[in-house]
Amino acid sequence: MSKYGNIIILIGLIIIVLGILIRFTPLAKYIGKLPGDIRVEKENFRFYFPITTLILLSIIINLLIRIFKK
Repeated sequence: MSKYGNIIILIGLIIIVLGILIRFTPLAKYIGKLPGDIRVEKENFRFYFPITTLILLSIIINLLIRIFKK
């Protein structure tokens, strides 16, 4: 059971570090506004699908998991 506790603590620390990076670095203005993110805005309708951002985050998370798995 302690193995799962360590994993949860590690995930929490990663989320905290990412939150600090997003809040206090210029990365915040680029996240969600990358080329390839779909944004449709009309008078009474907004649709936003950050596909490029999601793909980039998926790659980063996958690399982190592979690094910490070893």
